Amino acid sequence: MSKALTKILAALPVAAAAAAGGSMLMVGPGKYSEKAAAPFRKRCFAHRGLYSEDQSVPENSLEAFGLAVEKEYGIELDIQLSKDGEIIVFHDDDLKRACGVDRPVPELTLAELRELRLFGTDQRIPLFSEVLSLTEGKVPLIVELKTQGPRNEELCLKARDLLLSYRGSYCVESFDPRIVRWFRMNAPWVFRGQLACPKSSYNDDTPPAAKELFSRCLCNFYGRPQFIAYEVGGKPASVRLAEAMGAFRVCWTSHCRADQAGNDAVIFEHYLP
Repeated sequence: MSKALTKILAALPVAAAAAAGGSMLMVGPGKYSEKAAAPFRKRCFAHRGLYSEDQSVPENSLEAFGLAVEKEYGIELDIQLSKDGEIIVFHDDDLKRACGVDRPVPELTLAELRELRLFGTDQRIPLFSEVLSLTEGKVPLIVELKTQGPRNEELCLKARDLLLSYRGSYCVESFDPRIVRWFRMNAPWVFRGQLACPKSSYNDDTPPAAKELFSRCLCNFYGRPQFIAYEVGGKPASVRLAEAMGAFRVCWTSHCRADQAGNDAVIFEHYLP
């Protein structure tokens, strides 16, 4: 065996250890107390409220949230900004699917949005403050902040300030690591999570490199999420490593009770856990 090869073989354990250390640094979760996690542990959260599959009770509506409260389920909901800076509860980037209007949400003021109806029902797009008044701390909330680009900080700041006066349990999550980091730096007392999914589930306009990073939670070093909310199904090794290092485990979106096994919390729809 040549001396050069001997040196290479001798260096392999060191290189492997360095690679492992680098992986742990990349995906390591943030620390949290059991007190912070307790309101969410072994709880089931109604995805966008307890809405019906045919949207006769529409998603992210006051009616759907009221039904979830009645059944004592936690609630997962989505927030974003109107053109005039009001926090509304709505999932999509545009209004076509839910309201039949082919326009981006950020182009409309709150007054314009309030003229629309959700999925042909009598339900309007609610304000986040209206949902908080409805729930009144009766059930825990998972609040997903949608990416707002240059308005990310505005959404984060307004959401934080609104939640400061809320007397109930809540946590925040986002697909956007920048939003997770904002809460890490500006509201470290808020239980925070990174949303993620396999590469195939990201939008087509997401760059391939970003899909690789996001799907494997390789941006955890940036926001140090305390929980990872991963799409139901297989998880990459890096996500399993983060969980082994202590990340609170949340799955979405569950359609059967079996998903409750092996997870700390479950976001569900179209069945009753």
